[in-house]
Amino acid sequence: NMPGALAPMGFWDPLGFAEKADEAALKKYREAEVTHGRVAMLAVIGFLVGEKVEGSTFLFDSQISGSAIDQFPQVPVGYDLLIVAFIGAAEFYRSKVGWVDP
Repeated sequence: NMPGALAPMGFWDPLGFAEKADEAALKKYREAEVTHGRVAMLAVIGFLVGEKVEGSTFLFDSQISGSAIDQFPQVPVGYDLLIVAFIGAAEFYRSKVGWVDP
């Protein structure tokens, strides 16, 4: 009866994580799944954009080039720390808010 359990799969838990979990743990698992899915979707978009705009962007004087997998190490040191700080702040806020009814 958990929201999101739809036919034909219903409540799909092939590894049995839900068997030993209470309702709070299930909500935590669900939030983690949604969060990881969103991060994965953003990563794919970032990868595709990185491939498309290689060398043609105003950022970093268009010095970053090559395939998308090789572009992040080319980002200057201060900027990668800034990216990590923003991600950390977003995760900290998310962990403080926790699960709430939609």
